[in-house]
Amino acid sequence: MKKAKALLMPLVRLIMICGFLIIVLFPFYWQFLTSLKPTREIADIALLPNWETASFHAYHFIMTQRPFLRYMFNSLMVALITTAISILIACMAAYALARLKFKGKAVVLSCILAISMFPNISMISPIYMTISQMGLRNTWWGLIIPYLSFAMPLSVWYLTTFFRTIPYELEEAAKVDGCTPLQALVKVIIPLVIPGTFTTAILIFIQAWNEYLFSLTINTNDLWRTVTVGITMFRGEYTMPWVEQAAAIVTVTLPVAIVVFMLQKYIISGLTSGAVKG
Repeated sequence: MKKAKALLMPLVRLIMICGFLIIVLFPFYWQFLTSLKPTREIADIALLPNWETASFHAYHFIMTQRPFLRYMFNSLMVALITTAISILIACMAAYALARLKFKGKAVVLSCILAISMFPNISMISPIYMTISQMGLRNTWWGLIIPYLSFAMPLSVWYLTTFFRTIPYELEEAAKVDGCTPLQALVKVIIPLVIPGTFTTAILIFIQAWNEYLFSLTINTNDLWRTVTVGITMFRGEYTMPWVEQAAAIVTVTLPVAIVVFMLQKYIISGLTSGAVKG
């Protein structure tokens, strides 16, 4: 009985994993199938592509007839700059919150977490007015500044947890060797929290890459739209180009999915490094 159970459990786990993967990956697979179909076959529910009529025309169309590459470039630059600024400032803030002793530290951390819980729709009106008065509409910075409002609190919260896992004795040893607090942070502490920093950067990048509301409201010029908004602008007055939208969705999703898949061991390492305090 025990031997049969030992043989059965791996099979059950395999079936559960396969079922989970099918549920997660099927929407993306269906988008890919749709992107290959001619418009007349959109309603076809076949699970395999019809290679007699399938083509990559939709991909060629969005690259040549739409400013799709411009949309992707805007999203890439906004997400990268947002991530870089967030990580740079959050590292110093998280280090101070993890190492310094001062009254109200718990309140500060609670406020940081509470700020990240505000829905974007509740902040769009004052942020839009501020960005307009600063003359930053239809620019990258017009999006980067609002994105920092939700990226910074999360970055500080995540990195504070990772900094707390580093033994304080390592920092004391660095100071004994002549390092200033800043040098100890840069040369000793940060290299030890690289997995956590890397994980935080990936999460912030994906969040900025997928953001829709601020981009829709602030950047109304077609040349400054991000890819999430640009895709929704594909629709015509009387028609909805489902095939072109599916091709755009696949093109946007695939690079991020590949990067996350290739770097998954670093992401997992970062997520687990803060689980146990050293």
